[in-house]
Amino acid sequence: MSSPDSLRVAVIGSGPAGIYTADALTRQSRETVAVDVIDRLPTPYGLVRYGVAPDHTKIKGVARTLREVLEHPDVRFIGGVRFGRDVTVDDLDRVYDAVVYATGASVDRKLGIPGEDLPGSVAATDFVNWYCGHPDTDTQRFLLDAEEIAVVGAGNVALDVVRILAKSADELRHTDIPQPVLDVFAASKVRRVHLLARRGPLQAKFTAPELRDLGELANADITVRPEQVDIDPADEAMLSAARAARTNLKILKSWAQQEPAGRPRHVDLRFWVRPIEILGQESVAGLRVERTELGPDGRLTGTGEEEVLDVGMVFRSIGYMGVPLPDVPFDDSTRTVPHAEGRVLGPDGAVLPGQYVAGWIKRGATGVIGTNKSDAAATVRGLLDDAPALRERRGPGADDNSIDRLLGERGVTFTDYGDWLTIDAAEAERAADLGRGERVKLHRWDELYGALGHS
Repeated sequence: MSSPDSLRVAVIGSGPAGIYTADALTRQSRETVAVDVIDRLPTPYGLVRYGVAPDHTKIKGVARTLREVLEHPDVRFIGGVRFGRDVTVDDLDRVYDAVVYATGASVDRKLGIPGEDLPGSVAATDFVNWYCGHPDTDTQRFLLDAEEIAVVGAGNVALDVVRILAKSADELRHTDIPQPVLDVFAASKVRRVHLLARRGPLQAKFTAPELRDLGELANADITVRPEQVDIDPADEAMLSAARAARTNLKILKSWAQQEPAGRPRHVDLRFWVRPIEILGQESVAGLRVERTELGPDGRLTGTGEEEVLDVGMVFRSIGYMGVPLPDVPFDDSTRTVPHAEGRVLGPDGAVLPGQYVAGWIKRGATGVIGTNKSDAAATVRGLLDDAPALRERRGPGADDNSIDRLLGERGVTFTDYGDWLTIDAAEAERAADLGRGERVKLHRWDELYGALGHS
């Protein structure tokens, strides 16, 4: 249990990186610690709750592990607190011995092509937030009234978007998708989804489990062009490819040999093609694409062979970027917080005492959920090495309830882990009322706080 002499640490962000940081801090025996995990949402788990596709129930099971961390006696969850507005860097420096920023990477990279700002051209994160019930997103944000849609990207998020678009509402009914969103899927006019990858199947970033999930669609046929996956086993690219890429190729080759079964929807996987212009006047009316190839220097180049796809929506999913935090150093080129082994660096390159970073905002949007565990542990090792110096910086008069007092003085209504359990129970009750699975998400700010009895 924590004591008055415990090292007091604030973790900003309650996604996997933040909670794994709290886990690493409380599992070690070098120092006694008291950890406050602070999030602007009244609900924890970050991308596990609002980024993992609702039909990925096994991956969502990670929340059970994260829950155990938040139930540790030396860990508190403090929700509904906006960093930079309700509390500042200076506030945290006075209240805590150390702060770890673990806010992730929350925005999509742009395609940088004409027409990208047309209505119907959308960041994949916006769509993911919508179907995951993020309270920042209006449930009427999407209508899915286009018969053909293009998804640009070759990572797991792109596959998630394609798979969700291709499923029927009945296939999604058992998930935690908010009911108004499920109603939109029930009225979807989507019949064909194009997945466009700028490079070949051996360079794709998606993982084999995600690819296999796509192959289990009951509502859609899958097309793969045989010539795009007809790679000689002795080819240099094949020999140098990672084992995962070779597994992906094997799956894709099997699909290339399949005949369509006449299912209601169709998924078209296309490699070696890049978007060069989104067409339309008032909204998306087509997508001009160009065939690509690798030049002698290994760089991607266009062949000049173009085609127009008759799509009414375009989702871009070509990578996530971090966003700057108020008064925290930020590297615009890498879209991360500059650091040395997890210690935040100031503009002059010097370590900022008591400030640390973990997760995607530290290393960029790479790896899977579990990658954050080792990443957080590395940051925590440095923090613990600094513990004697951190204690020397502790100001007089600080106590374990300083953050509570500060927020109270500012009129900030914050939530705790017990409040999250109340929301959790309300979502389970909604699922029971609707006859749908284990939970159905409360999807609006007023619903989340209404479950807590707040107006």
